[in-house]
Amino acid sequence: MLELKYLMGYPDELLRQVHKLIADNQLANVLLKRYGATHDIRTDKALYQYVTALKNDFIRNGAPISKVVFDGKIHIIRHALGTHTTISRVQGNKLKAKREISVSSLFKHVPIEFLKMIVVHELAHLKEKEHDKAFYKLCTYMEPQYHQYELDLRLYLTHLDLSGKALWSGPMERSPLI
Repeated sequence: MLELKYLMGYPDELLRQVHKLIADNQLANVLLKRYGATHDIRTDKALYQYVTALKNDFIRNGAPISKVVFDGKIHIIRHALGTHTTISRVQGNKLKAKREISVSSLFKHVPIEFLKMIVVHELAHLKEKEHDKAFYKLCTYMEPQYHQYELDLRLYLTHLDLSGKALWSGPMERSPLI
């Protein structure tokens, strides 16, 4: 049976359903039916504005974010879809912390729901460092459909792995690890 590396840990019944979709060549159709079009956030500036707006809506008292970018190499370097970093710099006799978020360039050409899922994930790390109950509670507070979008993104990564074809407009990238 085909290994579904992006769906490890999911229930056997769900995996059987995914295997059937793959065998029937229907995985792409299910995703396209559920998510029709891609978003129009293509530049780092637009991404910064999008992330800042979400942060201001849900994490008002959090530290400001100094940089948000699409990163074409993120999956090669870190085996991730997005990263959050805090960089400390000495300025005079003070220590200043700058927070930065990088999002895989894969997210330039996907539905807005997938982009929102990864942005919510990285924003949640500003308050919760570990992937624990509090972390996922914050994710679902910011996006109630977080878990569904994460599953569907994993299905899309599985589709990319198997077919090598992007479902939405934009250049195809090798699928990164989640």
